[in-house]
Amino acid sequence: MSSLMELEHLVQAEITQRWEEGCDITEVEQKFHALKEKSRAGLEGLLGELEGLSPKVSFPYVEPSILGEIRAVRPPGPRKMKVNLPDEELYDRIYGAWLGRCAGCLLGKPVEGWSREKIEGYLKLAGAYPLQNYLPPIPRVPEEYPIHRGGERCMLGNIQQMVRDDDTDYTILGLHILEEHGLDFTTDHVAEEWLTHFPYKQVYTAERAAYKNLVNDIHPPASAVYRNPYREWIGAQIRADIWGYVTPGMPERGAEFAFRDASLSHMKNGIYGEMFVSAMLSAAFVTNDIEKIVEVGLSEIPEGSRLAEAIRDSMKWSREFADWREAWSRVMENYGHYHRVHTINNAAIVLLGLIYGRENYEKGITISVMGGLDTDCNGATTGSILGATLGAKALPEKWVSPLNDRIESFVLGFNNSRISDLAKRTFKIAKEVLEGG
Repeated sequence: MSSLMELEHLVQAEITQRWEEGCDITEVEQKFHALKEKSRAGLEGLLGELEGLSPKVSFPYVEPSILGEIRAVRPPGPRKMKVNLPDEELYDRIYGAWLGRCAGCLLGKPVEGWSREKIEGYLKLAGAYPLQNYLPPIPRVPEEYPIHRGGERCMLGNIQQMVRDDDTDYTILGLHILEEHGLDFTTDHVAEEWLTHFPYKQVYTAERAAYKNLVNDIHPPASAVYRNPYREWIGAQIRADIWGYVTPGMPERGAEFAFRDASLSHMKNGIYGEMFVSAMLSAAFVTNDIEKIVEVGLSEIPEGSRLAEAIRDSMKWSREFADWREAWSRVMENYGHYHRVHTINNAAIVLLGLIYGRENYEKGITISVMGGLDTDCNGATTGSILGATLGAKALPEKWVSPLNDRIESFVLGFNNSRISDLAKRTFKIAKEVLEGG
């Protein structure tokens, strides 16, 4: 793609992003379509106009991107919960979260980005609908079902370990950030770790935009905004898990860690997605009541945000319909206009997996994957929360034994790690947090 085509795509994406943020993009959009020949000067001018827009007064949502302002508009919450777990069980829960995340990610990876209808079509062709195990390969798979890049290694009978994926790379990188910089790590420390431990070509959308900004000496929080129309997409939400693992029973602390990480590359609902998931994970070490876990997550993000509204709506629909597919249809009717890797629609699918799965790990991850969109991310997040709730010993063997306790990673120095070793290192930090109060 030429640089001019990239700039044109950037303007188109920014127009969509500004519209979603509640800005009046009518005039800029008209100018964009009126350009007979797309020139660099013309496109740069439109980008400048878009950057100067603010949400309309009539926009009904309150969506700050500064931690103090976020806390000022969040609903009441526990902030800190009593943890009654002996060390052996705490470790088992942390290990379960790691394993649950890996297995859920593997399940969704072959069909990443597919629609629910396409996934159902493949599974029915394979005689495996509804899902009850890893996706089975089909000999001579039809052209309309192209398996996602590298997904063949994640299918039934082919799994030898957790394959490399950005969903787990970020969990590993977060662990390294905590080990290197301690509990007082900053967003600048996160930036440093990206540049020194993560290849540029292995980050995507908002992360790639932020990485490029860092290389060009644009630092946070500007790194999250400048030429980054993906700043509310799912990239930060998939980085949430490690912060929840190390803050059992401390959702406010976990959400704060998530904020420091997210603000490098995201704004508004992009930040809230990471804070929401981290807080849910913190709560998962205290209660197995899924609705309570979700409520704790909501208590750490702005009550008047689009993400909070989508989660509340999804909770309401899950109470109305016995079949998750009916609730899914309502989710898509109301939030299906977002990009397939946006935070809001994917968080709603995770919610359906959690609510309809309850304490059933298999049911939770399979619903989250059968719902489509960013399937590996959604399977991973649902699996992580249920893994933390249930613990490693309670996870079904058919999901965890194929992992062989191994994980591939592009994070420098971490390839072919033992998952149990990563869990032990995570447990050590969690103990430090708990003992520090």
